[in-house]
Amino acid sequence: MDPSAIAVRLASSAVGPLVKRLFVQGTHGAGLVDKPVRISALVSFKGEKGSLGRNEFDKLSAELVDRAAQSYGPHEAPSAEVRGELAHALALALHSLGDLEMDDVQAVRLGPEALAARLARSGHLSAAAESYYDPLLHAACLHILNFFTQRSTFVARTLVEQARSLELLIATTDLLIERIPPRSVEDARFEQLYTRHIARKYSELTIYGLDLNHEREWRLDTAYVSLELAHETAASIPAEQVLSGRSKVLLRGAAGSGKTTLVQWLAVTAAQWAHGRPARTAEIPNSLDHLVGRIPIVLPLRRVIRDGRLPTPDEFLNAVRSSVAGSQPPGWTDRVLGAGRALLLVDGIDEIPQREREETRRWLRELMGDFPGNLWLVTARPSAVGEDWLAREGFAQLSLSPMSRTDVTHFVRHWHRAVGTEPQLGEALLDGIRTGEDLGRLAVNPLMCGLLCALHRERRGFLPHGRRDLYDAALRMLLERRDVERGVRPDDGLRLSSETQILLLQKLAHWLIRNSRVEMEHADAVTQLERSLGYMAHVQASPERVLRHLLERSGLLREPATGRIDFVHRTFQDYLGAKAMVEEGDFPLLLDNAHKDQWEDVVRMSVALGRPAERDRILTGLVTGIEGTHLGRDLYDRPYGRSLSGQDLRRVLMAATCLEHATEVSPEVRRHVIDLTGQFIPPNTRRRARNLAEFGGPIVLGLLPGPDELTDGQAENVIITATRIGTDAALPVLARFSGHPALSVRRQLAWSWMRFDTQKYAEDVLAHLDGTDLYFTAHNIDHLHALRDLGGRARIQLVGIYRSADLVENLDPESLTHLWLRDGFSAVMGDEWLAAFPRLHTIAVPERSRGAAVVPPHITVTRVPAGQVI
Repeated sequence: MDPSAIAVRLASSAVGPLVKRLFVQGTHGAGLVDKPVRISALVSFKGEKGSLGRNEFDKLSAELVDRAAQSYGPHEAPSAEVRGELAHALALALHSLGDLEMDDVQAVRLGPEALAARLARSGHLSAAAESYYDPLLHAACLHILNFFTQRSTFVARTLVEQARSLELLIATTDLLIERIPPRSVEDARFEQLYTRHIARKYSELTIYGLDLNHEREWRLDTAYVSLELAHETAASIPAEQVLSGRSKVLLRGAAGSGKTTLVQWLAVTAAQWAHGRPARTAEIPNSLDHLVGRIPIVLPLRRVIRDGRLPTPDEFLNAVRSSVAGSQPPGWTDRVLGAGRALLLVDGIDEIPQREREETRRWLRELMGDFPGNLWLVTARPSAVGEDWLAREGFAQLSLSPMSRTDVTHFVRHWHRAVGTEPQLGEALLDGIRTGEDLGRLAVNPLMCGLLCALHRERRGFLPHGRRDLYDAALRMLLERRDVERGVRPDDGLRLSSETQILLLQKLAHWLIRNSRVEMEHADAVTQLERSLGYMAHVQASPERVLRHLLERSGLLREPATGRIDFVHRTFQDYLGAKAMVEEGDFPLLLDNAHKDQWEDVVRMSVALGRPAERDRILTGLVTGIEGTHLGRDLYDRPYGRSLSGQDLRRVLMAATCLEHATEVSPEVRRHVIDLTGQFIPPNTRRRARNLAEFGGPIVLGLLPGPDELTDGQAENVIITATRIGTDAALPVLARFSGHPALSVRRQLAWSWMRFDTQKYAEDVLAHLDGTDLYFTAHNIDHLHALRDLGGRARIQLVGIYRSADLVENLDPESLTHLWLRDGFSAVMGDEWLAAFPRLHTIAVPERSRGAAVVPPHITVTRVPAGQVI
């Protein structure tokens, strides 16, 4: 049904009063503060003016659905079951209004369709509910925007927004007047043609070397994710601000770290702002005003050098084979450079032969001397040039930082949005990255994140079971296909096949693992390569030259310090080392070290890479001598003369995690490993739960079952194991239990908050817990603040010492009915704070706690015996 038709049926007199209850009452005037007032500050179910509790909020959503159902008529109205689904989904969407970082003016500018798209969406609607949901949400958004336009501050705010837009326009015009000198009509016309060409040419991202059946290119404005730059003497800064306050920067970054993508972003952004007419004014903050009026000139060195010769300015466009080069007015590039208006983006020092790099430095120095005042960004891999390569020319040196967990999350979601893939597939991949250490180690830069996304989609979400395929595809991309597709020329004619490079890298990885090292001396690397090259007659190059080639082109090796060599990704070292061990039959060394943390990936990858008989040998070796009867008691009991040691337990867990990588293994071996593991997973006692966490570590997370078919006690023990491991990888495991009905399970989840990131745990776990009879434990002020952001909770347990002012500020007075002071009244410093909580009627304190407080007669004080849980 047409959404507008539903909106007409839902009269304002019926829906308007309900919508108004979602927001606090406005004030007169322009509503201005230091920062614009966001929608999140206007909603009535969070913040200091919160007045709509969770129960009332749910009832409001249900009433909106009921009124919508009445508007359909008796034959078209949804069933009671569907109305329940719709009420839940609508409540989720409307509650996410509190997370929108925009104000009412911006929301009205979006319109109801775009506003609805910004709100949270339930991923579990039935087909029957789906047909009603979008029109219902559209109608609600239409009435919300209508309410915004009627607020007393809206007109004033709109005028202020217009004034700010005029101020920005004036400031931009001033910059353009300063940076754009008088030009001929011919120059002006060509610049418009050229900047449109640049904005179009670099508006797509490409992952080179990805041998998949889907497209490799995505729109830059959709898929781009901001990264950070690191400087040894300064704090991290957003990568987009690389030239803010700096006119010359040498940017270092490993293969796939995002150097070329940043070059594209800067080129497109500068092109859009070259004449002060960007596609979207709000996209350019003041920190990037140095790009206004700049003409971007992108110079990929692998393309512009011909026969060892670098281009002169008038040849720049022809050198990159620009399709608009023929329209360039004579002398145009010289005039742009001479006026100091250019943004020169010189990409890929590492992608040209070593012999041409010194000539490139002289070329850069000459251009900067002849044309001062322009902005320069030069990119290179870390080992391509020395630390002081451009220091005398005044270049600042910055490095692209590895992606943070937040960066990875944004990238994966942007990627799936850009390619039009269902969001659920992206969320499943994020769960895999958080839970699986191997995926987490790979997801460190845009190249590898893009690879994971594409492979995950190619295999329809079964990436964890294709681990060998994942690494093989990554190695093919990094070692061969990427340079070929990018058109990178081999240095001095040296071209090594991917097979040859893998064999050489295996030798280096095997040496590192065998010697318990994460890096090696330059001389040791040369020695290992020299031995291997003696068996490779087809490689006519010295070990030194081959090592330099691997450092610069493989994307897998780096030189973190002079004379030191290591792998960029430890997981590739382990994979290649395991490959060498399997090929050389080095199984005794593997099994002797299988219980060590550093050997986890080596063991698992050896199972993945081995042939069936080799897999059986590794798995059998892991559990040899470990009898199932030993697992029938707690770890430290000795009922049979020998206890199960922590080392034994770890070896069994290792064997269990290896099964998922064993494509083919004998049924007897598989059954034996499963039987051993099944005797203590799921854990049946708290002690075993703690033992699993202590001796198993993160590898246990992939073995822990979900809530189905577990007793309440087993579910509680699984949570104890996961929370004691305490890494972010445990969050997806814990989130599976957030809908569990048992109070003991919910209590354990609420108590374990202090082991994790405050905000992430609140969003992933606490927000989904049923609050019936449950005390939410706050260990600090941040916890109280997060609970208030969730809409407050009726029952809260305080652990630690608090000022009364902190409680008044951070506890929701409309929600709080029960307060458990785990450390007694003395844990609250200050008086008269109870008066701030009119609905509070029960306070629990320890039975033998000292201190007292003046408690109003309507509040009951309960004394809790030591060790008792309420």
